[in-house]
Amino acid sequence: MSMTALTPEELTKLIADLNRLAHNIWWTWNQGAQEIFQDLSPRCWQNLYHNAVAVLHDVSDYELRVRLQDQEFARRLRQVLQDFDAYLADKDTWGRHNAPDLIQHPVAYFSAEFGFHETLPIAAGGLGILAGDHTKSASDLDIGFRGISLFYREGYFQQQINQDNWQIEFYTLLKPENLPLEPVLDPKGQPLVCAVEIEMTDVYFQAWRVNVGRSIVYLLDSNRPENPPHLRDLTRRVYGGDNTMRVMQEVLLGIGGVRLLRALGVQPSVFHMNEGHAAFLTLELVREKLAAGLSLPDAMARTREQCIFTTHTPVEAGHDRFNRDLMGYVMRKMAAQLNLSIDALMGLGRVNPKNDAESFCMTVLGLKLSRAANAVSELHGQVSRQMWRALWPDKQVDDVPIGHITNGIHLTGWMKGPVRKYWLRKLSGAPAPSEPATGDSTTFWKQSQSVSLEKEVNSTEFWQRMADPEFISDEELWALRYKLRRELIEFARRRLGLRQIQSDFIAFEQVLDPDALTIGFARRFATYKRAPLIFDQFEDMIKLLNDRRRPVQFIFAGKAHPRDDDGKRYIQRIIHLSKYSELKGHVVFIENYDVHVARSMVSGCDVWLNNPRRPLEASGTSGQKAGCHGCLNLSIMDGWWREGFDGTNGFAIGGDSHPASIEEQDRLDSANLYRALTEQVIPAFFNRDERGLPRQWLQMVRRAMVTLVPQYNTWRMVQEYTRKYYLTGKPGP
Repeated sequence: MSMTALTPEELTKLIADLNRLAHNIWWTWNQGAQEIFQDLSPRCWQNLYHNAVAVLHDVSDYELRVRLQDQEFARRLRQVLQDFDAYLADKDTWGRHNAPDLIQHPVAYFSAEFGFHETLPIAAGGLGILAGDHTKSASDLDIGFRGISLFYREGYFQQQINQDNWQIEFYTLLKPENLPLEPVLDPKGQPLVCAVEIEMTDVYFQAWRVNVGRSIVYLLDSNRPENPPHLRDLTRRVYGGDNTMRVMQEVLLGIGGVRLLRALGVQPSVFHMNEGHAAFLTLELVREKLAAGLSLPDAMARTREQCIFTTHTPVEAGHDRFNRDLMGYVMRKMAAQLNLSIDALMGLGRVNPKNDAESFCMTVLGLKLSRAANAVSELHGQVSRQMWRALWPDKQVDDVPIGHITNGIHLTGWMKGPVRKYWLRKLSGAPAPSEPATGDSTTFWKQSQSVSLEKEVNSTEFWQRMADPEFISDEELWALRYKLRRELIEFARRRLGLRQIQSDFIAFEQVLDPDALTIGFARRFATYKRAPLIFDQFEDMIKLLNDRRRPVQFIFAGKAHPRDDDGKRYIQRIIHLSKYSELKGHVVFIENYDVHVARSMVSGCDVWLNNPRRPLEASGTSGQKAGCHGCLNLSIMDGWWREGFDGTNGFAIGGDSHPASIEEQDRLDSANLYRALTEQVIPAFFNRDERGLPRQWLQMVRRAMVTLVPQYNTWRMVQEYTRKYYLTGKPGP
């Protein structure tokens, strides 16, 4: 029986709701929503970074009205919108039950970068990805949350590799109208404009709002006509320019962020600084309290009660430092408002305030003016207490007040589409697509959408079922792994083909083997992460990778900082090996690493390789994204893996210690990596039974799912932050 066509009024409302959905990046972790936008324009979806707003711009209003007369498509859209509205309206949440005060007085989370999705490329690395995942889980849990960052109109750089295999950077303009952003408006409907003082000059800025489920993130933008060109460019690029540009960006982030929240009437319960970039917010809080009549000691004490600080790096270069001349140039007016001389201001950012030779460190400022501080793994906590012990000279190292909360990842945000569908199908009890469905052909779609994937996959109980072959058999698990590996290989071939179609180096359509053990390495190409470490055993690797009986292959991806020539040389070396050496065809490098590339790799690889120079990997999260896809970790005992590895759920490179000598550490780690690969990883992967199944390998995959996935996620992490730090805050000015 045919159904009545939608009326013009019904179509108008559906289109309005679809636009509302596109402007809330909840769709980035909801499979049904993504499929709606993909179905509207598959090519646009693929070519425009899976951008829902861009898809709607590509589809005319007339076409959309026609497409919505497809009753099944309209029904699916209504179901997604119903799920979206139910998500936003749900009051039976962890946050409502455990942290209701944060609804009225939210967490103000300041971060120089947020990595949400490939649609909005305003993150440089793990710090931003962590911030984005934190925001999504704050939404899922219903924690009152307001994020503050900058709108970098050229984002982070795009990567190209030239004929010399050298990284070249270029930038593309991000247009707010093509992104899931909304302007922050004043009561008259005009952009809300605030100002900060830099160089004795008022710098005006507006803001863009990113809706992240229930959470909100504000991106500050200095590209205003009132500002001179060099100040309009403050928000041009992520970490762009020299130290002068950096300190001015951080003034805008910290001081400007507080002023925006005040203009919006937001009274946070706590100000959470995600690394030192935002530490100037503490000075603005002190200034407010001085203006309200408090003394400087009281204002600083009250500010400490409101602030917490997370440090992310044991690498010295990761802590911003500014000299006296620069601070005087940029912060003179703020110093005057605080009734401080420049020397006294400098003292707030020095370990020893009286040491004129010491520069101003943003991490020191953040630690001094916070009531609590944490590192991002247990080992990083130990390193951080040692690193900053001089700030508490009367305490033993173990008593230095820097705790730790180990990082996690937002599970549904990192799941590849087929994996989301797979777990939805398992949860709903619907037949697999290849099985005959009884009754309505859309039974699976209906059943799967009724399941709250976010709640289920963040529960320990769900992942404990992975040990049960009745829930998922070895055959099913191995079939899933083959599907994901095939998707990664075809993705890699497409990406290589775009650059190498005119090249005779590799027949790209045949590169990589779907039957091979596939090992992935993808992250920032900082030198301490040692991307090419495995190739220190070069002659042995040639033999290993050319073994046709037990094929092995490596896929690399990542960007080096534009000023990091040593990191670029690592990229150059790996690409050179992939093209010109006897490793050709067994090693590839995928250009222009981003969230999409990362998601494809953590899902399709069999092994996720991590070999930083211990203990410089504060936590690391890329390997945490592997478990839900059935990918195993092979890692140095650093960061989170030192806590997660139990001997049955992946592979360790070496033990829980490291030599003091860098040269000796590199030599030993290279040997241990090769040994683990040849003596443990490869034998386990290729040891097949009479049915062709690697039972030992699959048992390790199950153990990884049971022991790692429910623990190393941002649902657990945000709950931990809430209990330890957020609920002890005191709202108000």
